[in-house]
Amino acid sequence: MEYGSIAREIHVEATPEIVYEVISTPEHLREWWPDEADLKPAPGTTGVISFGVGTPDVQVAPLTVVEADPPRRFSFRWAYDQGETAKPGNSLLVTFDLVPSDGGTLLRFTETGFREKGWEAAVLEETYRDHANGWDHFLPRLVTYAARVVAHP
Repeated sequence: MEYGSIAREIHVEATPEIVYEVISTPEHLREWWPDEADLKPAPGTTGVISFGVGTPDVQVAPLTVVEADPPRRFSFRWAYDQGETAKPGNSLLVTFDLVPSDGGTLLRFTETGFREKGWEAAVLEETYRDHANGWDHFLPRLVTYAARVVAHP
């Protein structure tokens, strides 16, 4: 396996405008992905997302918004050390591309930059699998949550 990028495509029963809000705003992100989110969906802004809030194992991940093009694309860099500036080579790039499809949205998801981090093989493989499993868990939650937003705007 190459461990270079993770790619998924899912259909969401919501318009691209709704899906864009679900993937780019803290109040919606908290409903399907991190426990806490603090960010502004504007290019160049920085923020954080947190997992395991209220536990001794809380993980806080800084992120930097790369692209915010509603309702077509939202991307950010994350998985870099606090205090650093996110850039290719020290972070992972997550991209959500939204395409109108069958009355809903085809969401094309990618996460890239694993090999560029310079991790030793075992760390690269473990991190890649951890992220792939994570997205396989969280992306279906996005689909379910977007359906709730449509049903109860």
